[in-house]
Amino acid sequence: MDMKRLYYLFDPLCGWCYGAGPVLESLAQQGGEQLQLLPSGLFSGEGARPMDEAFAAYAWSNDQRIERLTGQPFSQRYRSEVLEKPQQIFDSGPATVALTAVHLTAPEREAEALKAIQHARYVDGLDNTAIPVLLVLLRCLGLNDAATRLAQPDAALMDANNARMAQARQLMRALGAQGVPSFVLERDGQRQLLNASAAFSNPQAFVAQCLAA
Repeated sequence: MDMKRLYYLFDPLCGWCYGAGPVLESLAQQGGEQLQLLPSGLFSGEGARPMDEAFAAYAWSNDQRIERLTGQPFSQRYRSEVLEKPQQIFDSGPATVALTAVHLTAPEREAEALKAIQHARYVDGLDNTAIPVLLVLLRCLGLNDAATRLAQPDAALMDANNARMAQARQLMRALGAQGVPSFVLERDGQRQLLNASAAFSNPQAFVAQCLAA
């Protein structure tokens, strides 16, 4: 396998990134060390917002489209316990920091942790913007070192988190990526933005393309 590196640019609260989950899982299983996850911070910081009624309706409509296209489930429990809870904030910052903690302590399991964080929200209807929920998820996966880092985030963790988001945004700007999920193939120092729509229209072919590149 000649693939040098595949960057996956994502946000843990991005429904389309959840839709791309099966593709990411296949790449993680088959591509191994050549896959690098980079959170973009799309819905953190200035990108965070209240979960109001209009946004909840928009999100659910979009989620239904994603489910039809990808088969990834969005449960009624998610709709009632997450989207219809106006006191919640749509903020991917905590989940992004949790994933950076995994990246620092067990990098080979970051894709697995992302899947668990997404499943907790979209299927189990849990608020994965809440640190206590994220701590339980990490501990249930046996990622205790990451949970410890997340429970008491220090400067090293936050610096690493900011650096990962900065790298993702730099790649997006340099290659003209319009959003997430985005896949960037690096080969012999050259970087190429892949057609992410193929990950949804023909996921098996997309994975084969990435691995054969």
